[in-house]
Amino acid sequence: MLPGPLLSASGRSALPPLGACLIALALGLLLALSGCQGVGQPSQQVLLDALELQIALTQRSIASALALDPPGAPQVSRVRVSHQEKVPIGDRQGLHLSGQFDWRLANDPYRVDSPFELYLLRGEKGQSWRLARPSAEGDRLGWVTDPLPLKG
Repeated sequence: MLPGPLLSASGRSALPPLGACLIALALGLLLALSGCQGVGQPSQQVLLDALELQIALTQRSIASALALDPPGAPQVSRVRVSHQEKVPIGDRQGLHLSGQFDWRLANDPYRVDSPFELYLLRGEKGQSWRLARPSAEGDRLGWVTDPLPLKG
């Protein structure tokens, strides 16, 4: 014998109506597809821009030390963040992120999957992000920050 429908004390079905289930499912999917990006968290594009800037700054530094022309801009794609934490950067609160990303040098056919570590600082008005890099100033550890480039 199969069990009958679940009924509440008032004789109504104890299961929620189908419409409520569909709304709950739709809201759950919307949350899952939003990437779980919290308020005040950098977007995927911010991470791509920050990684491009970090690579470009490193390339310029190496090229300058070797008296070479810096190569073209790197192409960064697919960023996967595995760890994120709030950290003090100077007298403000910043983010330390690490994970993996795909990238390649300009005019290079080979795409490389590499680990990354980024420090990001929110702009003064909260509308932009800055790349923060640790810098030794004598015996003190300081920070150098660079604004992420505006892309139009």
